[in-house]
Amino acid sequence: MINLGPPSKGTSFLLERTRKRPMEDNTICGLNAVWALFRRRPDDVVRLYHTEAVRHKIGPLLAEMARLRRPYRELPPDEMARAAGTTHHAGIAAVARQRHIPYIDVDDPPRVPLMLVLDQVGNPHNLGAIARSAAYFGVATLLLHETDFAAMPSDAAYRTAEGGLEHLDVFRTKHLARALRGLTPHYRIAAATLEPDAVPPATLPRDRPTALVMGHEEHGVSGSVLALCRRRIRIPGAVPGNVQSLNVAQATAVMLYALTS
Repeated sequence: MINLGPPSKGTSFLLERTRKRPMEDNTICGLNAVWALFRRRPDDVVRLYHTEAVRHKIGPLLAEMARLRRPYRELPPDEMARAAGTTHHAGIAAVARQRHIPYIDVDDPPRVPLMLVLDQVGNPHNLGAIARSAAYFGVATLLLHETDFAAMPSDAAYRTAEGGLEHLDVFRTKHLARALRGLTPHYRIAAATLEPDAVPPATLPRDRPTALVMGHEEHGVSGSVLALCRRRIRIPGAVPGNVQSLNVAQATAVMLYALTS
């Protein structure tokens, strides 16, 4: 990590070099997300755009970009939206190299009290919201089931996460059932489900590390994965029958609160 000290006197923006944006770059928008990016992986930042309105809030970021001789520009609102690729940029956007997400080693997995596992959550906004909740509740590790239908870290996910993705150790697997089988000696595997015999999350024992599996927005945890989950938990509603379930991002936040409080 770097120490983002105060901007040097007389620092001004560097003109952006004209070059085509690599396909693997991400555009990360929003003050919280960009600050987290600079704190966690500043070497991945390629260039920075901002509006006049946020200039007084990002002096250390501009100073760091100047020190590294990387381009940054102050843009009017219409140009800012084009540079960010969205109108939801909150006045700042950093172009960063795509983060490397390693495959999990089930023979030597991360040793954490609670691992969050997403089984093909498909909406990048849900992924971002889940990452934000996980970081808020102190969860350190996220395992993603990488399929053609699953969301992976993207511009939208980073924007919604508000910096949360930068605070997580993110892993992936293409064979979640196989990975959970390998994790079973190290973790109690628990799945969130709507099954009527599932128990509230607060009843889950705390005597060993837990891997919490959250499923797809419509289909839930897949059958092959659910079969490996010895514990099945659900959030009981106050008025049964009004609404079947919570959105997966909301449900994850409730589950994480119950399992970390």
